[in-house]
Amino acid sequence: MRDTLDERPPMTAETVMTLAFQALRMALSMAGPLLLVTLLVGLLISILQAATQINEMTLSFIPKLLAIGTTLVLLGPWMIDTMVDYIRNLIQSIPNLVA
Repeated sequence: MRDTLDERPPMTAETVMTLAFQALRMALSMAGPLLLVTLLVGLLISILQAATQINEMTLSFIPKLLAIGTTLVLLGPWMIDTMVDYIRNLIQSIPNLVA
């Protein structure tokens, strides 16, 4: 996330593509852990349902909700720090982009 845009001319196609790439990478790094935990919990619940032949659709909702909550509690500080660093870098590069 430490890519700086200071040495580039303002708003070229390369600058726009770099900004878009950084934004997509940030979105993936924020959503990735939550989606991965939800996928793993859903897989475990599906295996449990297949083994016990309990086919209740709402059975997987509460464990997924608890897993997402736990993940947010554990990874929340890292996510906030990462997002603040990204936004700070983006805001600091604005004068160079419009100059």
